[in-house]
Amino acid sequence: CHRCAPCRRGDVTHCANRTVLGIVNRDGAHADYLVLPTENLHPVPDPVPDEKAVFTEPLAAACEILEQVQIHPTDRVAVIGDGKLGLLCAQVLALTGAEVHAIGRHEEKLDVLRRRGISVEAVRQGEASQKPAGWADVVVEATGNSEGFISARGLVRPRGSLVLKSTYHGTLDVNLSLLVVDEITLVGSRCGPFTPALRLLAGDVVDVTSLIQDRFSLSEADRAMARAVKPGVLKVLLEAV
Repeated sequence: CHRCAPCRRGDVTHCANRTVLGIVNRDGAHADYLVLPTENLHPVPDPVPDEKAVFTEPLAAACEILEQVQIHPTDRVAVIGDGKLGLLCAQVLALTGAEVHAIGRHEEKLDVLRRRGISVEAVRQGEASQKPAGWADVVVEATGNSEGFISARGLVRPRGSLVLKSTYHGTLDVNLSLLVVDEITLVGSRCGPFTPALRLLAGDVVDVTSLIQDRFSLSEADRAMARAVKPGVLKVLLEAV
């Protein structure tokens, strides 16, 4: 709105009067027509095809971590979660030169990172990582569940940073005293900058096409939605052909 206190200090993503496409007081992109402020539009570079451009928003969310936390090439970074966001976060953070270790439950998803030379570890539900407690300088929690948070808390070193990259279902039972004693920096992280995300896509330095698991024509939208909500599915594309 450019009038409220967050907007005036430059925090436009926290505008007190904001609307959210398809979520809060604004039609989504599946409506026949939608209206957006022109400042919300970003030109897609010519080298970026539509199938990659659709990853701009989650890739921007991954880039936001670098806006909030200083990561050095000498740092150790753990990423918990092998969903779309976790896989993108691991790739973006690996570009810093830091030692990145991704932890998830699905070997086939972790293969996306393994092919790019990123260290990965598959664990079963209830299992802990083989990395020792306090291994990481920075831990990114991208599962959105309590077990992921517990794993992340165990991996971060004293005076390290714990980045919460997912919203959580329900409430968490958290021992805040342990965070205080170890002086952990807790960072909430959500939407991010589109410009660097588009630059990464144009430079083809992040693999997003491996995250596409199915494609449907617009006439098959119902089938596409049913496929997209199944557990473990990464990205499903609707193609207007």
